[in-house]
Amino acid sequence: MAILQWQFTMSLDGFMAGPGGDMSWVQGLPAADKEVAETRESTGALLVGNRTFRGDDPYAENPEEGEAYGGGWHGTQFVLTHHSPSTPVPGVTFVNDLHAGVAAAKAAAGDKHVGVLGANVARQCLEAGILDEILMFLAPVLLGDGVRVFDHPGGSLVRLERVPTASSSPMYHRLRVVR
Repeated sequence: MAILQWQFTMSLDGFMAGPGGDMSWVQGLPAADKEVAETRESTGALLVGNRTFRGDDPYAENPEEGEAYGGGWHGTQFVLTHHSPSTPVPGVTFVNDLHAGVAAAKAAAGDKHVGVLGANVARQCLEAGILDEILMFLAPVLLGDGVRVFDHPGGSLVRLERVPTASSSPMYHRLRVVR
């Protein structure tokens, strides 16, 4: 069965996007190329938040931005939203229910992972007790402002444990949600 895995890059000060959704800061960072390639290959479907899908990044039209894993991933995306577009988007299914979206994404992923993209949808998965893992690439930058990785005032403690990997990259961290 597919693992529901929140996948993101984070600045040292805890942001996954800069002000206004800016993702230009990830360009030119030292890359964990082997680990990114492995993530791309092990991901069978995506569960994406509406803001992430619609691209709040002011630089989203830049050819190096706006696509999962730098454009190297191809597969089915499930976008969690209450505002589906009137025109179909190839390879994208719009869902308005978290559990139905997760079930459909897991079915599409088969024995691969479902990559969760977006802080809000990941928080919803954590709150529902259905997120299995977190896969984080830690970037050696300080943004100072932007979209926090996890911002849930009054939320409860979420315990994590490290998943052993063969990676020696200090940027790559795989964590299991302890239930």
